[in-house]
Amino acid sequence: MRVVGLISGTSMDGIDVAVAELRTDESGLVLTPLGALELPYPAALRDELLAALPPGPCTAGQLTRLDTCVGQAFAQAAHTALDRFGPAELVASLGQTVFHWIEDGQALGTLQLGQPAWIAERTGLPVVADLRVRDIAAGGHGAPLAGTLDALWLRGVAEDEGAPAAALNIGGIANLTVVHPGGDVLAYDTGPGNALLDAAVGELTGGARRSDTGGALAARGSVRPDLLDRLLADPYYAAAPPKSTGKEHFHTGYLRDAVAGLPAIADEDLLATLTELTAATIAHECERHGVRTVVASGGGIRNPVLLRALAARLTVVPSDELGLPADAKEAYLTALLGWLTWHGVPANVPSATGARGPRLLGSITPGSGPLELPSPLRTVPRRLRVAKTAETR
Repeated sequence: MRVVGLISGTSMDGIDVAVAELRTDESGLVLTPLGALELPYPAALRDELLAALPPGPCTAGQLTRLDTCVGQAFAQAAHTALDRFGPAELVASLGQTVFHWIEDGQALGTLQLGQPAWIAERTGLPVVADLRVRDIAAGGHGAPLAGTLDALWLRGVAEDEGAPAAALNIGGIANLTVVHPGGDVLAYDTGPGNALLDAAVGELTGGARRSDTGGALAARGSVRPDLLDRLLADPYYAAAPPKSTGKEHFHTGYLRDAVAGLPAIADEDLLATLTELTAATIAHECERHGVRTVVASGGGIRNPVLLRALAARLTVVPSDELGLPADAKEAYLTALLGWLTWHGVPANVPSATGARGPRLLGSITPGSGPLELPSPLRTVPRRLRVAKTAETR
């Protein structure tokens, strides 16, 4: 079955779209990457999305317009992928997260924009969307759902090596999945990935720049221990997993509060310190689980300064080397989540999200024809193999 996966991460750079073929064989589940694209948001839409994030104000009217505009942008992204990579039978969308409601360490709600009806109307295909909230209703965090793919993909590695295998994704927020040889899985957000770096660049340039391209500013700076110590004192880092966070916590206002009262900080030193924060918090969590090698993905690994800071502490293997493009891994994850829901298979990992048990995720918007679901799988896949595109099937 060919599935289109759609997601826009917390960095809000644009829409990641991937087309995957998913099938079962005697080894479990086989995912064949067929192609992926990153399509930038129209500048005005991205500006509106960023303005809607905390601590900025946002009205019901703004949310309604954004839900429609993001849905239409996702619909166009799916159409573009179908035109480029060929037909599919299903679309899965994780949407655009704009708020993740956490109180006292418990997830109470989450909001993803991108109305799936626009995707179904544009493509004619059924759409699985709203994939996080059922896990939250069952007591989980609804994130990171990357643990679903990582648990299936890395289980064999952990069992073969007799040691924990780990996957790291660095987007706006960084998340880690640890798969133990016995099958136990832990996944959670370690803290900011690019979120504070991007917020700092936007603040320092008056919005003229979105990110520290290539880590150029950070490379010229030095870490400020006083600021780093203040940032590391955030209670989030000491909280036990499962846990999740987002830009509703790590935002421009948070950054302003962190530097308040400190001696003047040069722009380059601020970026160097925030880069060190991301590397240090990730490495600390890996050390906590006895992990020395991580399979890494996400835009953050394209930042050479951050990658060097991580490499000083860990062995970092880009997921590209294992067959999944690092920039598109979460889009392929979304395709997998949609495929699991379509086949009646729970798509959350309770030990990762904290949910009370396995749950079918998402809601389904019909396409242009009758909604005809297959019979639920009798055997739930325990492993996932990433196949080469040219592999004979």
